[in-house]
Amino acid sequence: MAASPLSQPSPRPSSTSGWIGALERTARIDAQPERIFPRVIDELAARHGAAPALIGTDETLSHRELAARQNRYARWALDLGLAKGETVALLMTNRPDFLAIWLGITRVGVRVALLNTNLRDRSLAHCIDVAAPRILIADRELAEAVASAEPHLVKRLDIVWQGMGADGASLSEAAAGYSEAPLQDGEGPAVGVRDEALLIFTSGTTGLPKAARVSHHRIMMWTHWFAGLIDAGADDRMYNCLPLYHSVGGVVAPGSVLLGGGAVVIRQKFSASAFWRDVTESGATMFQYIGELCRYLTVAPPDPFERRHALRLCTGNGMRPDVWERFRDRFAIPRILEFYAATEGTVSLYNVEGKLGAVGRVPSFMARRSPALIVRHDVETGLPLRDAAGRCVPAEPDESGELLGRLSSKAEHSFEGYTSAEETSRKVVRDVLQPGDAWMRTGDLMRRDVQGFFYFVDRIGDTFRWKGENVATNEVAEAIGNCPGVIEASVYGVAVSGAEGRAGMAALVIGPDFELEALHAVLAERLPAYARPLFLRIVPTFAHTETFKQKKGALAAEGFDPSRIRDVLYVCLDDRYRRLDPSLFKEICEGKLRL
Repeated sequence: MAASPLSQPSPRPSSTSGWIGALERTARIDAQPERIFPRVIDELAARHGAAPALIGTDETLSHRELAARQNRYARWALDLGLAKGETVALLMTNRPDFLAIWLGITRVGVRVALLNTNLRDRSLAHCIDVAAPRILIADRELAEAVASAEPHLVKRLDIVWQGMGADGASLSEAAAGYSEAPLQDGEGPAVGVRDEALLIFTSGTTGLPKAARVSHHRIMMWTHWFAGLIDAGADDRMYNCLPLYHSVGGVVAPGSVLLGGGAVVIRQKFSASAFWRDVTESGATMFQYIGELCRYLTVAPPDPFERRHALRLCTGNGMRPDVWERFRDRFAIPRILEFYAATEGTVSLYNVEGKLGAVGRVPSFMARRSPALIVRHDVETGLPLRDAAGRCVPAEPDESGELLGRLSSKAEHSFEGYTSAEETSRKVVRDVLQPGDAWMRTGDLMRRDVQGFFYFVDRIGDTFRWKGENVATNEVAEAIGNCPGVIEASVYGVAVSGAEGRAGMAALVIGPDFELEALHAVLAERLPAYARPLFLRIVPTFAHTETFKQKKGALAAEGFDPSRIRDVLYVCLDDRYRRLDPSLFKEICEGKLRL
């Protein structure tokens, strides 16, 4: 089955139908507090039986087999003596068994901490210590990672291995003898939607990862809400190459499709060269993206399979405007559903209409239900700006400010926080609009246009101030992305001796057709003078987190000193970029050159 090439963008679908579908799917969650997602998996097994549910590289599980496996793991956990409220850590690569394990263990009230398979040594030990698990379930393929962390652990771990080893023992063998039938009432503790299910770690782009608490209610809301938005059906297959230890790849993408009776195509990782062939041959109808994956595909060489797929929808977050149209038109994508959310967040936004570059909109009939508020941001303090009465100041239309999420006693508007009480308290701001109210800080700068569409501007901390003006690194990176020959750009602020604020600097990965003059012309056309990067650094590649976020910290710390940096550097002087050498650097530091 192949998609027909698109000569023009498809008409926008009805936004009302998407919202109504999401509302209908989530309507019963609070009314059935004992109906957690593992119970839903049992319901799906009875309904869809032998239809495929999880399609991995090495095995495929039907809906019935997924339910059977989760129930065996649940009974194994009970027999092991794991008690409600205790924690099990899970370190496993992308595969169907990953989902079956956490579904089964959380079914009996045990919390599962999903560990990042890319971490090693002290970073991995930190995450394990934060979770404080009673046992660690680890993939034998990751034995080296476990060994690297063990010397740094506060407490020795009991490890249960999954996969064949020298002794032949594995979790799957230990659980094989248990019943695969749904658990009966009274078999194990009572578990409801308000109980904790998972610990999911942040990416740790600005420090060590934090463990966000995720309740069964949050899992039910994520999965059912997205199932309604994407209108998942039994014929759908979601292509998922995102890490299963994160909320989107491990909960939203698989859960939303399983609810409709469809299947999830699980891959170990993203491969730009193999992507379109795999999507086509797997019969995928949907793709869960992170914006950087789409950008990688748009700069990849032509692929004979890139317009032969059956995709009807791509959904995800972080699709930059400069990538959106190229991705849609080159690969004949009928519909893009961009959204904004965070694992620990209380506010989420959905671009159901497909508005170019927007992360979402709150329709009028949802306005009272929405917790979203944008307030003015003080770049100097990094906090919301307060007026004379001590209240935060709502941003005007098209004015950038920090997005806040209102907190209340309703489960969907409660901040479940982190394992660290200190980290949790840092995210809460009070007396925002009236005395005693409480809101969660997202740490993201947004703007809202007169039509009500929200646009991501930047992360707080990435924005810097130069020449008395605030500069959003994300917007500068988008402008640079329109320059021929730029493969990837990272923008950040650097301190300049004798100057207030931070000057803009861009690290670039470039192709053979890159020209400095062309870059300068593009920036002069698209950006005000204060926002144009004063310094350039040509790098061979970037370091990224596992969710493809750029690691800017080391680049910003190195600044623009040619004695510390082996990469080629440039500075903008006299309206053109010139090679930055030690003598020119010295003149800048001594204040002899006007920047």
